[in-house]
Amino acid sequence: MTKPATSLIPKEKPSVGFVVRPWGSFKQYAHNEPVTVSLMTVAPGQRLSLQSHAGRAELWIVLDAGCEVQVGDEILHPQPGDEIWIPANTRHRLASRGPTVRVLEVAFGDWRQADIVRHEDDYRRPQEGE
Repeated sequence: MTKPATSLIPKEKPSVGFVVRPWGSFKQYAHNEPVTVSLMTVAPGQRLSLQSHAGRAELWIVLDAGCEVQVGDEILHPQPGDEIWIPANTRHRLASRGPTVRVLEVAFGDWRQADIVRHEDDYRRPQEGE
């Protein structure tokens, strides 16, 4: 059974701050908010399970070319720098179409492995949890 989230889960992608400095600029994805930031690396030709989470929404920032991303029923082939919003309870998957690919994940809500619900999995892991 999945516990309810103890942190606020946004329904829409939070605004991204853009700050200009003399040396250039930066984007600020969260400012003094409880988030979990992960760098996901997918080996050549591999993919994550098709999964969803009740306790968090995710913002994926693509770092490398060669990703394939499924969000709901939509298949995307994002480019480096693209941002993908994944609302809570939405099925999603990240795959490599050849090279090793990396995606920076900013998760809003409670990040817990036990919150994973796997709808499909190439590695025969349990439907829920780690």
